[in-house]
Order: sequence, then C-alpha cells, then structure tokens
Amino acid sequence: MINPKRASSKKDCSIEEHSQIKNDRLSDEEAVIRELIKKYDIPSPRYTSYPTADRFIDSESSDDYLHYLRQRRTVIGPLSIYVHIPFCDNICYYCACNKIVTRDKTVSTRYLDSMEKEIALKSPFFSGSRVVKQLHLGGGTPTFLNRAELLRLMHSIAVNFHLVDDEDREYAIEVDPRTVSVETISLLAGLGFNRISMGIQDFDEAVQAAINRKQSYESIVDLVQAVREFGFKSLNFDLIYGLPLQSVESMTETMDKVIALSPDRISVYNYAHLPDRFTSQRQIDRYSLPSANVKLLMAKLIQQRLLDAGYCSIGMDHYAKPDDELSQALNEGSLQRNFQGYATTLSTETIAFGVSAISSHSDSYRQNVRELERYQGLLDKGRLPIGRHLILSKEDKLRRFIITTLACQLCLDFAMVKQQCDVDFMSHFQAELTHLKSMEQEGLLILSNTAITLTTLGRQLIRNICQVFDQYHSAEASRHSQAI
Repeated sequence: MINPKRASSKKDCSIEEHSQIKNDRLSDEEAVIRELIKKYDIPSPRYTSYPTADRFIDSESSDDYLHYLRQRRTVIGPLSIYVHIPFCDNICYYCACNKIVTRDKTVSTRYLDSMEKEIALKSPFFSGSRVVKQLHLGGGTPTFLNRAELLRLMHSIAVNFHLVDDEDREYAIEVDPRTVSVETISLLAGLGFNRISMGIQDFDEAVQAAINRKQSYESIVDLVQAVREFGFKSLNFDLIYGLPLQSVESMTETMDKVIALSPDRISVYNYAHLPDRFTSQRQIDRYSLPSANVKLLMAKLIQQRLLDAGYCSIGMDHYAKPDDELSQALNEGSLQRNFQGYATTLSTETIAFGVSAISSHSDSYRQNVRELERYQGLLDKGRLPIGRHLILSKEDKLRRFIITTLACQLCLDFAMVKQQCDVDFMSHFQAELTHLKSMEQEGLLILSNTAITLTTLGRQLIRNICQVFDQYHSAEASRHSQAI
C-alpha cells in the first residue's frame, strides 16, 4: 500500500530525496503492476513475527518453559498481554482464525477456569513493577463472554499484573458487531479498554450473505456513535477484499459508508482462500471469487479513497488518521509490529493466554496447544499448555530486525543494522542484494550503498520485499496467503 510519508527523517531514508516516487505517471505504474502481478502473486507471510509461526517446532514441555522463565535474564520495561477467546456464535465462511463455533454459553465458564490457572502459573515470572502498556483480547469473539465473565477475566488479569490507566496505554478488544450492544460498549469502557476493533469486512448485503456474516449498516452507525460517546481513544474497522461477489462497484459503495463513519484506523486484508486448511472456506464458491486483477483494482481503490479522505498508509495493510498515534509513530520512526499488528508501544515481552496464543520473548516464541480439551487437560494437571516453540538464532534475530524495520519504517538504514546487530549489510547479504537489485530495476525500491527505500509501487508489494530476507520461506511449500 502507498504511504505518503516516511517513517524517518534520516537523509538516506528521506522521501524528499526521491520526489520522483510521487510523480510517477499513473498509467506507467499500472502497466508495470500488471506485468508484476504474475511474478509476485505468490504465497507470502504478513510477518507479524519472524520466523513465522509455521516454523515453530513441537518439542517443548511445560517443565522446559518453566525452566526458561526461571533462568532467563532479568527483563525490564513494559509488558504486553494477549488473551485469546476462541468461541463464536456463528461461523463466518472466510475465517482462518483458531475458533470454536458453539451456541453453548456454558463452555466459557470452564475456559475461564483454565485461563485463570494459566495466569497463576505464568504471572510469578513477570515482575509486578512491569506495567502492562498493551493489552489485547482477540478471537474468535471476545464478546462471546457475558458481562460477568468479562468482569471476571479483567479482574484476574488486574490481580496478577500491573494494569494502568495512563493515556498512552493500548488496551484493545476485537468485537463482532452482531454480538454487542450500546450497553456492551459502555461495559468495555468501564473495564479500561480504550481501543476497539470492529470486524466490518464489507457492507454489501450480497457479499455478507456469501460469507454468512449479515450485519446492517444502521446497526454499525449506532455502535460507532456509542464508541464516540463513551470516550474510546481509537476505533478500528477491519475490511477484507477478495471475498466472494465483491467487485470494484460494490467496494466503492462500501468505502463510501466506511469513510462516512470515519473510524480512526482501518485494517485492510487480502482474503486468503485456503479451503484445504480451513474447512469453513469450502462453503465459498471459488468461482465467485474476484480475479487477481480485480483484487488489485479493489486494493488500489481502497488505498486511493482512504488517502483522498486524509488517512495515512501505515506500512502493511493499515491506515490511520494523521493525528492518530500510529501515524505519529510512523513519522517519528518509532512504529512497532507484533502478533497483534502495528503498535505504538515497544513491549519487551508479550505474554499470551488461551488456546493457540503465542508468547514472545527477545530470543524465543512459545505457542499454546490449539485443541481446547488438551489445553484444559494440561492446566488441570498443573502444567503449562505449551504446544510449539522456537528458539531464535543470531541470524534469526538479525533478519527479524531487518524485516520489522522494513515493515514499520518503509526503509532500512544499513548503519542501523551495524549498530543494532553488529553486521555489515553489504557483505552479509550479498545473495539478497541480487534480488534487491532486480526489484530496484522493477521500480519497487531504491538501493544505495547506505540504505533501502521502498517506492510507492514497492510499498504495495512490501510482503514480497520482506520475503527476500526470509531464509525459511518457500513459495512452493507455503501455507500463507497470496501477496496480491
């Protein structure tokens, strides 16, 4: 996606140095893009982590992780917490999240029992003086929990960790608009959440029917008004392009409504049709899916409409208003990226709770088991429900730094690579330089002896550029979505 500003004012990464980027003739850009579609429309990660989660291995026990927590170096700085609530009332055919579709509301009680056991096992290893700057409830549908259960969950977290009411905290919750009311929004504000993300996906009724997610525009209007009235700092909309029956015309109408509602942030995702992996997607008629060309036109439409409406493009898939903290962090070069997407706060560790949830440390990742019965059974035995993990090598950390920097700052200063990782970029990445020079010839980036700068065209293919530095990725064996 195109970003009108740079994340750094450094000379090597200055957009002003490359004003021709903004002056590209649209017709030339479109011609180049059409030539590049076939080449770069390949499976590619979104790089919310590196290495990506599909590289984790199934070989660590609860005792191993507890030993790691006891022996690791003392960690200071803010803490991030992620909580996964896997339950949903209804199935959305497009969804690739780890979810459990049920109308049985009693399942959440035992799930909270288990989660409280996990919190009790992990919390002693994280100093109470470390403030929680980022808290995120995701799913599934976190608002599957009723009022009392949400209160219970937040109380358990508050008792065991240092929650704050600072203005710069990021306490966010994902909501399915079909499951919440104005009263729910009021409750969430009272519990301390100051950011809310609504799964909109598309406002077109035919598209909604095709993905089994019907929600009226009028109901969203009421919820948006409630979010504003109860003082939430930020409202995000999730949109998806590439869904069945979508067209440029239908997306135009959806964008009219999105812009009229004026959310602070917008996340735009490319639908990944992987029915072999996600059985619910088999309900979607693949012949109703838009072509890669139409998807590209929709992506360009979304991008242009949001830029024209005054939004700033934030790296990969995200947009924000100019006065939003994400836009400010982008301009200041302080933008961060983790499993929850982009963030303004750098947390040294993310501690995760619930099935399939991933905790991250400076040198490793741990993911909980994905199966609900197994998760609960391990915790009933007093054991952490670790299913997979990965210990990062020195090379992994180097490449993580590079990929994260490109995704967040849209440029890479080689002097920073030397300073942060003690590596000379030009000599260490000679093989990658061959690919980068080819991308430069294609107009995706500008490569000098001191920096990489993404062009407007390159920002639309940022996943492919990051992929150059992924030593594990194989397009042939990939389990990721298409880049376009």
